[in-house]
Amino acid sequence: MGTFSVGCLIENHVHRGKRTRVAKMLVDTGSEITWISERTLERIGVRAEKKDMHFVMANGQTVTRNVGFAIIRIGKYFTIDEVVFAQKGDLQLLGARTLEGLNLTIDSRRKKLVAAGPMPAAQVRGERET
Repeated sequence: MGTFSVGCLIENHVHRGKRTRVAKMLVDTGSEITWISERTLERIGVRAEKKDMHFVMANGQTVTRNVGFAIIRIGKYFTIDEVVFAQKGDLQLLGARTLEGLNLTIDSRRKKLVAAGPMPAAQVRGERET
C-alpha cells in the first residue's frame, strides 16, 4: 500500500479554542489509536485520562503511555477520539479508529484520504426492506 502523511488540526475537546496544527501525521491503519506528541497535547491543555496504558509496537516491544481525548480535524471532517501521548522517539500516527470516526478511507493508489461514503447502520427488527 505504501505510506503517506497528512496534516490535521488537534483541538482540546473541553476548551474548543485551544488547538494546534500538526503538519505531518503518518496514516497507519496498523495502529488502532492516534499518537500525537505529548508536548503538543499538553500545549493545548489535553489531559491524560487513562494512565499507563500498554501498547505493542511494530517491532514487538511493549511500551506504556498515557491516553487522553481530543478532536481531530482533517479538512471538513472531524471526530473526537482517544489519543496517545507520544513520547520522544515515537511516531505521530493517525490510527484506524480515528479514520473510522472521520469517515475517511485510504485511496492507496493516489496516497490520500477520501470520503468513505454512507455509514452502515443496522436495520430495525420488523422493518421491511424496500
